[in-house]
Amino acid sequence: MSQSLPIEVASVKATNKMQDDTLNKADTIVGHSKMLQDDLQKLGLKIKHHEDNLKFLKTQTNNLDESIFDMQVSLGKYHSSTVADTGSQNLNHVHTEQNTIEQILRQEKTAAGILCQLKTRHGAQASNLPLTKDVLGIVATLGKVNDDNHSRFFSEYLGLESMLAVVCKTYEGVKALELYDQAGRIDKSVGLHGLGQSIGRPMDGRFRVICLEDLIPYAGKFVAEDPQKKLALLKPRLPSGECPSGFLGFAVNMIHVDNTNLSCLTPSGHGLRETLFYYLFSHLQVYRTRVDMQLALPCISDGAISLDGGMMKGSGVFDLGNWKDVEVRFPITLGNSNLPGDIGETAERIKLMKWEKERIDEDIKREETLLNHAKNSFDLKRQEFVKFLGETSPYVTQNEVKAERK
Repeated sequence: MSQSLPIEVASVKATNKMQDDTLNKADTIVGHSKMLQDDLQKLGLKIKHHEDNLKFLKTQTNNLDESIFDMQVSLGKYHSSTVADTGSQNLNHVHTEQNTIEQILRQEKTAAGILCQLKTRHGAQASNLPLTKDVLGIVATLGKVNDDNHSRFFSEYLGLESMLAVVCKTYEGVKALELYDQAGRIDKSVGLHGLGQSIGRPMDGRFRVICLEDLIPYAGKFVAEDPQKKLALLKPRLPSGECPSGFLGFAVNMIHVDNTNLSCLTPSGHGLRETLFYYLFSHLQVYRTRVDMQLALPCISDGAISLDGGMMKGSGVFDLGNWKDVEVRFPITLGNSNLPGDIGETAERIKLMKWEKERIDEDIKREETLLNHAKNSFDLKRQEFVKFLGETSPYVTQNEVKAERK
């Protein structure tokens, strides 16, 4: 009996040593596993940090691209103007607006001609008549443009019928312009027909009337802090994502609306630009040249014109040949409201913005390199972790089984 004690003691010691080794190895496995998981978490946070930086930098460069583009469009409009002497254009402004009235007055047997004569003879009193109190005006008199090119091509695009269209605020005003007898025939003794006969200008043929409250208005946002309340239309983009070369803007935003007409006009609170001119022009794009317009075909859906005479009425519909002089044209604004105040200063700002964009592009490249490095490190660490789990899983499983048996 005394001889067996040392063997039992040795056996117990051996067992205890094995248990200690097992516990130490388990602690080592758990510790190393936690360390690998912590490393993966840190690398994951580093990846997110670089991704957030890239998102911020790309937002900055996109904003700079938009600002540079807008300024280049302004400069493009300035350089594309065919008016050599802007000062003389300003002096001729009153004449140009009066010339539009004279052009309308020459259309003797039209509703527009009759209404213009009434306003010319009686001024503000003409607006108080039951027949005309809801009439806002004639399309050609409700907008102005920056130069002669815009006047010619916008007017030609719309055509004489639209340029002479009578604009009413409500449908009640439309009904007052033309009345009918019991047989459904036009009563030419009342309405515009009666007015025309009374002043020696009997109407002949059809005339177009646009009712503002019945138009579907533009439903998007407006350019922030823009006194003209221009529409915030998305710029056209080629399949490459770039804006077409020579794009000058949208015709609907190139119409200058006088301050008196900028206030809300319809019962629902919509103004002229988002109702009348959006109806007339929609997303009509304006380009510097025919070549620019042709290269931009993939991103033109609602028509386009170029300042050298090119014209598209819609996707796949081209008006070829030389432009024709329209009998009634838009008047020209006093000065050029869409041009930058200081051309040299604008060009300098564009240069500074391009430098800033180049610096941000370098930051983007650096962040992309750091992000790729972090992702590679994460992948390597994940592979190491998976391999470690594979190598230790038999040991972990064996000890779990032993623990269950106990």
